[in-house]
Amino acid sequence: MCTKELSLLKDYENTVSVGFLQSFSDAWNSHDIDRLMSFMSEDCVFHTVAGEGVLGNSIEGYEAVRESFAAVFERFPDATWSDPIHFVCGDRAITESTYSATNPDGSVTCARMVDVFTLKDGKIQVKNAFRKSRPLQSA
Repeated sequence: MCTKELSLLKDYENTVSVGFLQSFSDAWNSHDIDRLMSFMSEDCVFHTVAGEGVLGNSIEGYEAVRESFAAVFERFPDATWSDPIHFVCGDRAITESTYSATNPDGSVTCARMVDVFTLKDGKIQVKNAFRKSRPLQSA
């Protein structure tokens, strides 16, 4: 566990563990939107891997994030996030994984990615997604 950084976090009790993040990853892989959203705070924000802003597109609020996550499952029904590695330190966490999916045009995306999380009251408040940029592959 982080020592110097944690000493700077007064009265902070981390209630999110590596196991919590693994369960969140499992929810993504099961494409279970209700289970997935149970990990998110009511005031959650999702910064997408691409978009017009410096943070990609920013989706704000529980229902808007839910719709955005559900759209991922609809657009990429075979999407998987494999080989996850998780870290938690104070109110921040990271999951690194390999994202694979068939795009609507039949090409395949397969790249290592990172989610940087801000945690609040035992939930994920911010999910900020980053993914390696690779040429699309043939199916």
